[in-house]
Amino acid sequence: MLDKAKIIMKIIPYQDKYRDDLIFMILEAKNALGRVPGLNEDLLDIQKNYTDKGGMFWLAIDEHDRVIGSVGVSIMENEIECYIHRLFIKYNQKHKGIGTELLSTAEAYAIKKGKIATIVHLGKSKEQWFEAWAFYPKHGYVEIEDNIMRKELKKL
Repeated sequence: MLDKAKIIMKIIPYQDKYRDDLIFMILEAKNALGRVPGLNEDLLDIQKNYTDKGGMFWLAIDEHDRVIGSVGVSIMENEIECYIHRLFIKYNQKHKGIGTELLSTAEAYAIKKGKIATIVHLGKSKEQWFEAWAFYPKHGYVEIEDNIMRKELKKL
């Protein structure tokens, strides 16, 4: 449970019963950023696109059992890296530490799977994805090429 800004939240592994709420939350988050909301096809089948391939997907759930955040991890075949995907926070729940909790959960999973680095593809342009470009560097990610950031992980 996160105690920042007096919110009650828990992070849970993805469950199909939250699929529509997850998709709605992400579309709403994109809209709040002034972007044209579009559906990310991988969200239609989390199990096939993440867990069946060795990855994982988590949801941040509030006290009303509603999705307020998400993050996914996909495992790279090179045995050392993984990708962070779909880190979104409900537009009216930002700046309360939820994104940091989700990112920490994803990174801990990567370490547990023996990965030594995480990679995130950031959207273009920086003006449209300004929150991501500000968020990840605060958590140790550095730009390694155009719109790609990486973080070296340490074993726990």
